[in-house]
Amino acid sequence: MKLSGAQIIMECLKEQGVDTVFGFPGGTALPIYDALYKYRHEIRHILTCHEQHAAHAADGYARATGKTGVVFSTSGPGATNLVTGIATAYMDSVPVVAITVNVEMKNLGKDSFQEIDITGVTSPITKHNMIVKDMARLADSIRLAFQIANSGRKGPVLVDIPKDLTMREAEYASAVPLPVSHHNQFSNQDIAAAARAVNESERPFLYVGGGVIASGAERELFELAKKIGAPVTTTLMGIGAFPQSDERYTGMIGMHGTKTSAMCATHCDLLIAVGARFSDRVTSDRAKFAKQAKVLHIDVDPAEINKNIAAQYEVTGNAKDVLAALLPEVKAKKGGEWGKQVQAWKERYPIYRAGKNAQYPKKILETAQDCAPEGALFTTEVGQHQMWAAQFLKIEHPREFITSGGLGTMGFGLGAAIGAAAGTGRRVVNIAGDGSFHMNLQEIVTAVKYTIPVTILVLNNNVLGMVRQWQKLFYEERYSNTTLNNPTDYVALARAFGAKGFHIPDKTELKGTMEQAFREKGPVVIACDIHEDENVLPMVPGGRGLDEIIMELNR
Repeated sequence: MKLSGAQIIMECLKEQGVDTVFGFPGGTALPIYDALYKYRHEIRHILTCHEQHAAHAADGYARATGKTGVVFSTSGPGATNLVTGIATAYMDSVPVVAITVNVEMKNLGKDSFQEIDITGVTSPITKHNMIVKDMARLADSIRLAFQIANSGRKGPVLVDIPKDLTMREAEYASAVPLPVSHHNQFSNQDIAAAARAVNESERPFLYVGGGVIASGAERELFELAKKIGAPVTTTLMGIGAFPQSDERYTGMIGMHGTKTSAMCATHCDLLIAVGARFSDRVTSDRAKFAKQAKVLHIDVDPAEINKNIAAQYEVTGNAKDVLAALLPEVKAKKGGEWGKQVQAWKERYPIYRAGKNAQYPKKILETAQDCAPEGALFTTEVGQHQMWAAQFLKIEHPREFITSGGLGTMGFGLGAAIGAAAGTGRRVVNIAGDGSFHMNLQEIVTAVKYTIPVTILVLNNNVLGMVRQWQKLFYEERYSNTTLNNPTDYVALARAFGAKGFHIPDKTELKGTMEQAFREKGPVVIACDIHEDENVLPMVPGGRGLDEIIMELNR
């Protein structure tokens, strides 16, 4: 049957099982929004206030549901406003398909009104992108975008379509989604060598990243840790891949990770990296990282192996498939002396400890988690509050903690929370600092408009806390442009957008106000005042080894 290009796009989205898209219309995008009007009972569209937050919402939707997030935008500034969101998804390996509509083909390359070469702009921050100039290739290009976004190491794909193609007609025939490839490249010999390394080790340590969650390998990881008696740490992106209540869990690793995880990395004899990429925020000085250990690196992306840390053993493939193949080949072992040593470190350096300067943020987050409804998800902005959330929230399941890792995007959390809540129907608590919150606060109205269950918890210290902490430590307390003192009335702001607002000036009102706030059904803002010198600890200063971790600071 013959359909317009815009209708073909909608039919392709239906083929992929897309039920929700995020975006913002504009001149060149009018044909696809006109088509969307006709499909509005099958595909829900959530209109954000800004395209960046539409991209973050698509990202949050994907992270929470495991499905592909979809975002629409018009040409020019609409498309460029997506860039930060696309880059965020790229750095954290999140499957998002961005569909942009450009100027008509006759106007391409002529500096036309709102023309931008968005494929050129996004080439370094997409897994793949394309501009479609042939109607006969439109449907297949959309289908290919979904396949690429989800195959191997997941990531964002952008499809740019000139406006005139969305208005022309072409034959359309439905098709099933293209098969997703895990891109496994490992051999039986690779598995045998990895198993031999595990079996010969006396002090194995599992270092787990977001690749475990992306591949759905949580059960296999748990079974491996149990079988070989290994302690387990996660990266920021790996939080939720392993239950934090388990006795083998040692907390997050890295710059603001636990002392126990730092000690395990320093003293293990085999570091088993699963779906992790040895980011500088994990290793700090790579020359000093895990120097006593051999490294077994399991990752779906061969480009990550030996990129940052040399691996003596490497297995390239989807984490779930690799661990499933490895499990029968490793021998069961008990923790032994290594297990006793790890337990001694955990007792000496409790995982959920807070330095003397962060007791109140810890209490705020613990109270929020206690008061939140069962099954609530947590998103974060970026800064001190993000690290406190990673340190103090107790996350038991995958896809329940959503944060910007690789790019560290301030303003990410509220859009991501809207997407996560839209995709799951569950309450989402967005942990924010006042600095990040002022980058996205207008999206409160989006949550109100669509009755999306989002709670925004603002830890308000009136400063850019993480940057100020670095100025305190390394710049002789020269607080250059990190003191905000925004005179925002958070309760009045929430009310102005149609949400409920609560203010908690000190700890005496914390629990009662939290309980009251979480009884609300719609969007809620809770502003908690904290001291400007609350610090994130532990901390490894840049260029130091993990064993040089700082546990306390004087205020």
